[in-house]
Amino acid sequence: MKIIVLAGGLSTERNVSLVSGVKICESLRRSGHQAVFLDMFFGLEGTDYTPETVFETLPPIPALRISRQAPDLTALQKSRKDNSGGFLGTGVLDLCRRADLVFLGLHGACGEDGRIQGLFDLMGIAYTGSGHLGSTVAMNKILTRQLVAAADVTVPAGWVVSSMDELKTAGITCPCVAKIPNGGSSIGVAICRSMAELETSAAAFFAESEQLLVETYISGREFSCGVLGDAALPAIEIVPKSGFFDYENKYQDDATDEICPARIDEHSERTMRSMALTAHRLLGLGVYSRSDFRMREDGEIFFLEVNTLPGMTPASLLPKEAAAAGAGYDALCRSIAEQSLIIRKKEAGSWSQ
Repeated sequence: MKIIVLAGGLSTERNVSLVSGVKICESLRRSGHQAVFLDMFFGLEGTDYTPETVFETLPPIPALRISRQAPDLTALQKSRKDNSGGFLGTGVLDLCRRADLVFLGLHGACGEDGRIQGLFDLMGIAYTGSGHLGSTVAMNKILTRQLVAAADVTVPAGWVVSSMDELKTAGITCPCVAKIPNGGSSIGVAICRSMAELETSAAAFFAESEQLLVETYISGREFSCGVLGDAALPAIEIVPKSGFFDYENKYQDDATDEICPARIDEHSERTMRSMALTAHRLLGLGVYSRSDFRMREDGEIFFLEVNTLPGMTPASLLPKEAAAAGAGYDALCRSIAEQSLIIRKKEAGSWSQ
């Protein structure tokens, strides 16, 4: 197949996305596909390739590593020669229309929030993963929390606030976790041990978001559990060597111990898998997702959030969970591509009726 691997974009998770895209593209080429790595924000800018020739020549895949810091998006926007202000770079849409499938290696805003999915749906472009509606809802931690809690999935006690005044009068107890509703890769998340720390974090977050989600901090162990197809994968335990599972610990080599299958009893494993499947189905997600959990010292499990385009870097959790279930990285990429094509064909059939 002719496959565009779309990565990068204009997101705080851009650097993670680029490395996910590189690894996905390498895998698809090993499986015999005409796979082309493409940065959604820059497209073909600065290259000699054209949409008409790129699948025949197959540009080299760049060698990339994730930097320790999140990207400077303001500087990035200024660096593009095309000053249109759009999210799609030169030739991106034309290339995607020429492909049999677009494999989304995107993360965060402009990739995981349903906008690119909605555009592709309107244009009849096949892509991987969940559709536009499920992606939009799952990206919002407040909506996700409300929906899964209504389905008896246990979530931490929480508050939604829209101003500093609301924050001070909401009755919030510390320690707590403040979150920007549509953040990712632990960007826009702060663990606050006191109201003073919460107010400092909230003041910074309100500059980026109209609402904040504040949840009681669950002291205990951290886990993640993926879904592939209609089955939950083995849970993985996450043990940062210092601090919490923040941006740096997630993506730097040897910063975190990730143990899969997780060191938990059979009942806890079943519970976590069931909660991951419930969230996946309830939000109308497709092909794959990954849910995050905390387990308190008494064994109670709390759902935190769901990721519709989980990381696919060498340090990412979903590939490790799939490997524990017997599916190596190449098999995982092939499965995502094949299942996504089936779903998109069904959707296209329903729209034409």
